[in-house]
Amino acid sequence: MKEGSKYQPLLEFLRGNDQNEITLSFAEIETLINDVLPGSARNKRAWWSNRSKGALQASAWIEAGYRVEEVDFDKQQIKFYKPPNNFQVQLKGDTVLWNGELIKALRLHMGLTQAEFAERLGVYQQTVSQWENSAYQPTLATSKYLTLVADQAGFKYIERG
Repeated sequence: MKEGSKYQPLLEFLRGNDQNEITLSFAEIETLINDVLPGSARNKRAWWSNRSKGALQASAWIEAGYRVEEVDFDKQQIKFYKPPNNFQVQLKGDTVLWNGELIKALRLHMGLTQAEFAERLGVYQQTVSQWENSAYQPTLATSKYLTLVADQAGFKYIERG
């Protein structure tokens, strides 16, 4: 992040926070940065996307180790999520057994909403939601595909026996 960026205080605030999830209102963010958020932040989901290039605001939360998980324009608030650095995964044979936490972390790593992630995988958004809430686990075939997607996305995890 560029020195003197108006989003530096947001970076400092998030960096000093040890919660895995934190929700901030637009007003709280404006108080932190001592400035008004641009109009696009109030009505364009893309402004809050987890892109690491060209977006000073995204650099603030990404450098602090957070990702935007949820944008709620009605409540005017943002939910940030801090994915663990390394996930331990269980294997069945040579297949990674994907659980809710791991699937959610992969989706956030890719900067996708549940709907976008579902589209990418060729499943329903409801399916992704049920996986993330651990209502049920993906099939072994889907787990193999998730591993392929994760590898392509540069998602890191540690295998444990």
